[in-house]
Amino acid sequence: MRLIVSILGLLCVVAIVGVLSNRQLAAVSTPPSLPVSPIATPATPGASPALHSRQLLQQVQQAVDAAVQQPRQQPLEAAQ
Repeated sequence: MRLIVSILGLLCVVAIVGVLSNRQLAAVSTPPSLPVSPIATPATPGASPALHSRQLLQQVQQAVDAAVQQPRQQPLEAAQ
């Protein structure tokens, strides 16, 4: 009796692991659609990859500079 219960429990565990691994593999195999970033604008048609990468680098640098220039919010001081 104990042997039968052990085997049935083991089969249930194997079935659960199999279903979960199947779902995980199905989720990994289908690539999600990537959101369009405002930074990733296409370069001019016929532009070289080097020119496109320079333009992209400049856009990222401008975005970082703009983020750095924003004033930092000061935390409210605790009432004493």
